[in-house]
Amino acid sequence: MSEENDMEKAIKDAPVKLCDFGFAKIDQGDLMTPQFTPYYVAPQVLEAQRRHQKEKSGIIPTSPTPYTYNKSCDLWSLGVIIYVMLCGYPPFYSKHHSRTIPKDMRRKIMTGSFEFPEEEWSQISEMAKDVVRKLLKVKPEERLTIEGVLDHPWLNSTEALDNVLPSAQLMMDKAVVAGIQQAHAEQLANMRIQDLKVSLKPLHSVNNPILRKRKLLGTKPKDGLYIHGHENGAEDSNVALEKLRDVIAQCILPQAGKGENEDEKLNEVMQEAWKYNRECKLLRDTLQSFSWNGRGFTDKVDRLKLAEIVKQVIEEQTTSHESQ
Repeated sequence: MSEENDMEKAIKDAPVKLCDFGFAKIDQGDLMTPQFTPYYVAPQVLEAQRRHQKEKSGIIPTSPTPYTYNKSCDLWSLGVIIYVMLCGYPPFYSKHHSRTIPKDMRRKIMTGSFEFPEEEWSQISEMAKDVVRKLLKVKPEERLTIEGVLDHPWLNSTEALDNVLPSAQLMMDKAVVAGIQQAHAEQLANMRIQDLKVSLKPLHSVNNPILRKRKLLGTKPKDGLYIHGHENGAEDSNVALEKLRDVIAQCILPQAGKGENEDEKLNEVMQEAWKYNRECKLLRDTLQSFSWNGRGFTDKVDRLKLAEIVKQVIEEQTTSHESQ
């Protein structure tokens, strides 16, 4: 019983700390780099990004006095954090997936458009909402300062002292915690686009122009072209070059058959390529530099570098036989 009391006391006395210094920089009045986390970004940082992109693309001339922002952007982010802590989701988000901030989400941030839905905010005090409103002001000069936050009645009112947070009791019950985590995950999932069912064709049956170009690397053997060097005599160059292309394909898009790994598969296709191209000096020197022992690579292989050299081998072989 004493152990539970100690844990409960530790939870009650635990300080709340916020820490993320990924893009942190001391504000000396010259903040201009548009680095940010989408949910928490202030309008001024998005404006810095917009101007930076337009200057870089030449749409607008580079300004002798760059657009800068200040630490008031941190107060905007604080408003977002408080909003999330009070209801469990961010004030600005989009229902549309995008690699960058979607237009609708950007528009909401730039105009400071957010809501206090009744379902989640009915039990939240007007003083708490007032702090959020005053932190999420688009104009920095209208936004609360950190001193203003600390002096706000929400943090100084005696009315809030009687509100006992149930966190300590909830954290003691693992089943309750698991339920809360599941509910939170479901809420977040509802904010995202549902996963689409994607069916991929087997790689060997795909006739995709990009994949085909990567595999062939722009080289195509001509009919009647021969590469000598196989122990049984002259072999059709189509086969020899195809074996080299298999090496490139394995380097760029690794595959493994049943019961083998990607390294074993690379050794297998390299053996085939070497068998049909033994007289190629460039390939021989390359394999020696990559610690090839005739059956496999004894050291870890830089696959992209190997693919680039094998591409050169294909071009050299093709050029050599076209000139004969």
